[in-house]
Amino acid sequence: MSTLLSDWRHRPTHRRVWALAAPMILSNISVPLVALVDSTVIGHLPHAHQLGAVAVGASLYTFLAWAMGFLRMGSTGFAAQAAGRGDGAALRQVLLQGLLLAMGMSVLLGALGVPLSGVALHFMQPSAELDQLTRDFFHTRLFGLPAALASYALVGWFLGTQNARAPLAILLSTNLVNIVLNLWFVLELDWGVVGSARASVIAEWTGALIGLAMTRKALRAYPGHIAWAALALWQSWRPLLAVNRDIFIRSLALQSVFFLITVQGARLGDATVAANALLLNGLLLTAHALDGLAHAVEALCGHAIGARDRPALRRALVVACGWSLLASLGFAALFGLGGHLFIQMQTDMPDVRQTAFEYLPYLALLPLIAVWSYLLDGLFIGATRAREMRNGMLLTMLLVLPFAWGLQGLGNHGLWLTFLLFMLLRSATLAVIAWRLQARDQWFIAGAH
Repeated sequence: MSTLLSDWRHRPTHRRVWALAAPMILSNISVPLVALVDSTVIGHLPHAHQLGAVAVGASLYTFLAWAMGFLRMGSTGFAAQAAGRGDGAALRQVLLQGLLLAMGMSVLLGALGVPLSGVALHFMQPSAELDQLTRDFFHTRLFGLPAALASYALVGWFLGTQNARAPLAILLSTNLVNIVLNLWFVLELDWGVVGSARASVIAEWTGALIGLAMTRKALRAYPGHIAWAALALWQSWRPLLAVNRDIFIRSLALQSVFFLITVQGARLGDATVAANALLLNGLLLTAHALDGLAHAVEALCGHAIGARDRPALRRALVVACGWSLLASLGFAALFGLGGHLFIQMQTDMPDVRQTAFEYLPYLALLPLIAVWSYLLDGLFIGATRAREMRNGMLLTMLLVLPFAWGLQGLGNHGLWLTFLLFMLLRSATLAVIAWRLQARDQWFIAGAH
């Protein structure tokens, strides 16, 4: 206990955590704010299927894009450890490899996205109006996928170098442009659901180009040259691809859970899928804010592991854990006391509002349950322990499946109870794995292979 108190009172660590976390929280919060603006703008159009189309179409796009989250997470861990070693050549290699992977994956996903979306909509069994609008929204959003994936790689790389200002510039510019264009295209030009998608595409390209422009200045602090010949060798790609493979599997499993919530909600009716989308906007707001602290853990823990500094690793975890707990309590109180206003702000449709009000208590509980998985993800990403993250996620999926099956009869209540249990088990499995690694003193042994 005295060690924990001593770590908590270490002011330099508080400053380092917040130097990274504060810009990331500001930029991260702008991401769900876009979803809130989308919901608010479309939610005040006359029909529930219009809001449902944005919810389902965004879910399809997010399923593809966020499954590529390894482009950010893999880059962060390797860049952080290279920065800890002061290895400028390795930093350049991580950046270039991340961008090349982003371009390759965007081409592949763009080709697969259209047929896969048709299959997904077939299983959702939406109304005819919802089906057509969803397709229009999703097909338009695919034009922004290369830029979105490039931004993932850029943000991850900048975080690894403990540069939080560049991700702030990328994410804020992307999301502010998105918000402004959303209001203009939907309300002024009357482009409806497709206008919302076009706004997102333009915004994603804006953010990616800004990020690329900022890399030159960032690299000046780490002298070195790219080993071009090494890029042609499998051995130079193997560690990054091994980590990215495992993070991809983990991210795919996680996005499958969110996607299945949308699928099941769509089967329960247009009002239910729309209400769930509004509630999940609250989860997105919470997750992106708390992820600011998780991002600080990624960078600081990765740097400490690269420098083999055990006290710095422990202090970073203790300080980030304390602040994450306080923040999660704040979000739980916010949704518990002001959740009705949060829903009313997003839509004026009486049936959607009433449906969302019924499930607000689940949203209020989520921050307290989910916060630990975000924090532990940061530790595993910084340590490039992707295999353990993957195993924890797959184990969680296996454990929750029987409960998901048994709770189907409770309708949307069963859906939310299953989701709460999933987040709880996700935290628990990661905590057990982290404890085992600590007991075996394995955090400073490379986890990428």
